Amino acid sequence: MTKDEGQFDGMLLAMAQQHEGGVQDLLDTIFSFLARKTDFYTGGGEGAAEKLVMAKFKKHEATALAKASAEKAERAEQERRRKERIERKRKEEQQTEESQIDSESKIVELTDEQAAKLQEEIDSKKSGLATPADPMAGTSTNNDLIPTSDATGIGNPEDDEEEDEKERGKLKPNAGNGADMPNYRWTQTLQEVEIRVPLKVAFSARPKDVAVSITKKHLTCGVKGQPPIIDGDFPHEVKLEESTWVIEDGKVLLINLEKVNKMQWWSHVVTCDPEISTKKVNPEPSKLSDLDGETRGLVEKMMYDQRQKELGLPTSDEQKKQDVIKKFMEQHPEMDFSKCKFN
Repeated sequence: MTKDEGQFDGMLLAMAQQHEGGVQDLLDTIFSFLARKTDFYTGGGEGAAEKLVMAKFKKHEATALAKASAEKAERAEQERRRKERIERKRKEEQQTEESQIDSESKIVELTDEQAAKLQEEIDSKKSGLATPADPMAGTSTNNDLIPTSDATGIGNPEDDEEEDEKERGKLKPNAGNGADMPNYRWTQTLQEVEIRVPLKVAFSARPKDVAVSITKKHLTCGVKGQPPIIDGDFPHEVKLEESTWVIEDGKVLLINLEKVNKMQWWSHVVTCDPEISTKKVNPEPSKLSDLDGETRGLVEKMMYDQRQKELGLPTSDEQKKQDVIKKFMEQHPEMDFSKCKFN
């Protein structure tokens, strides 16, 4: 809509509000005005007024129908994407359950030597002599578990007292690792946040009855004509193209937000609401094979660098620097590098 088209909206809305009969009474007033105060019906010859009215009607009818069609298609696309996400989650959960059943149902026959060794380990653990296994040790495979004990995945016992001080007053996460707020409930995984907002209306709500605005860092939602139910900034950015909303059963607004950073637990949905303790988040361990390629690569690099540091060896980035320096030295044997210091 151009500026000229909308410049009288305020005046026309004020007029519409004065007509209890709605559009029918409003149109009656307008055509009455044209008949009483102008030569609209007589000035252009027989049939000219009707032709002009129909021409303008068709013009704006086409615009309204196109807009309604686009909104309907957008809602259908959002619903399709939501169903795809639900189906994808269901399949992933089914595959995980099948994998667990397969692994549990396999019977491995041990040799006498293996059985004796296993019994020694069990006895040792019972007596408290066994040392805890390093969760970051070993070679990364598709079945390696991702550390999820806190927001970063790696804890530091020396900072426990300080961290506990910071956690005071924070809410305990609900079963979905989110929180039950007075006006909505939210849950999360490392990949996404789900928000369920009861609309509390006496009618079956449709998309046109709600106002939802999602940006990378802000959410506003609620029933049109009423104060927003949620209006605040996200603690972290979301992917707009993967974030959707839909109305369930005419009573609940369901919002799905795709996180940009998939290695971070959110402490709240909007920064103006109380925080949960991310230290008490209790997700099921994720497998590297469940992650997309980019996230999996990031996790594997983090785990490799952690092991290298513990062994006093260079990290992947440090190793790359050393390789570049070594290659340069080999290409220039005539140069003296004995007094050089490489950081």
